[in-house]
Amino acid sequence: MREFTGYKKGVDLGGWLSQCGEGNYTEERFNTFIVEKDIERIASWGADHVRLPVDYNVIQNEDGSFKESGFVHIDNCIEWCRKNNLKIVLDLHKAAGYVFDDAAYCGLFTDTKLQDIFVDLWVEITKRYAKYSDFVSFELLNEITKKETADIWNCIADRTIKAIRELNKDVKIIIGGYYNSSIEGLTALEKPADSNIVFTFHCYSPMIFTHQAACWVPQMPSDFRLSYPGTVSDYGRISHEIFGWDYDREFDYDGDIMDSSFFDRLFRQATAVSEKYDVPLYCGEYGVIDVADVEGTLRWFADIHAAFEKHNIPRAVWNYKQMDFGLTDERLADVLPELLKYL
Repeated sequence: MREFTGYKKGVDLGGWLSQCGEGNYTEERFNTFIVEKDIERIASWGADHVRLPVDYNVIQNEDGSFKESGFVHIDNCIEWCRKNNLKIVLDLHKAAGYVFDDAAYCGLFTDTKLQDIFVDLWVEITKRYAKYSDFVSFELLNEITKKETADIWNCIADRTIKAIRELNKDVKIIIGGYYNSSIEGLTALEKPADSNIVFTFHCYSPMIFTHQAACWVPQMPSDFRLSYPGTVSDYGRISHEIFGWDYDREFDYDGDIMDSSFFDRLFRQATAVSEKYDVPLYCGEYGVIDVADVEGTLRWFADIHAAFEKHNIPRAVWNYKQMDFGLTDERLADVLPELLKYL
């Protein structure tokens, strides 16, 4: 399996230039949420890269024109990373006409004008940042949701890649599939256009643990709590009770207590796609919600880490601070040194 060279252990910077919340896309937030000392701290953890989610509206107007004030913050992050020997993934977390957490905001897949705006934005990003291709990579769009959009997403991605390649042949381009960059979604991606394409997936399995009580997850009770590890049979039963249909399929195997073999089994599905297309893999997000007990959180990180290492899959943990998953939040202060061993 080919490697995504230089991107072994990373940290997501969610909530800075993306998912800011209504009324919070402000210069005050952009200037204070992440600063250079945060990048220095991440480097001190032994990380080799950050993933920087950016919402289009930080750098692009509704008519497709660009906002210089927004690009300044990307410029700053790139410079801070360069000074601290960190690579960086520029992730378009929200596009004009699409965002992963709003099912109604999905015009990108049917509106050709929005598709033009999408491609134009990536052309602009390429003009500005592809010259740093030795330490900057591009992630086209975060978490496509619906399976039925897989084919049109392949078409949009192909058009965007061609536009980027007209300007730069070397920059790494990262693409994920349906069901929020699920491992299953990898199977619907087309054969990579060239050797500088990377396939990405996210891993929050098992969802009933990592997203317990998450208010944004349909059907999830706000008072639900679950420890880790548990038995495979119990996790499968509870998952089916809460989510129904597909979410219990990942527990359909022989086993007793949940451990690293659970993730090993999941990742074998991803590496099969990697080997089929000779394409590098990257896990752009993984983590545990902040209401989970700390002991279980540590065990989960240890187990998924073992599988990442076994399959040599580079990854970025969600999230550096806040956003319901913050590594630097007070709840993890006493165990952070231990947890960092499992990034």
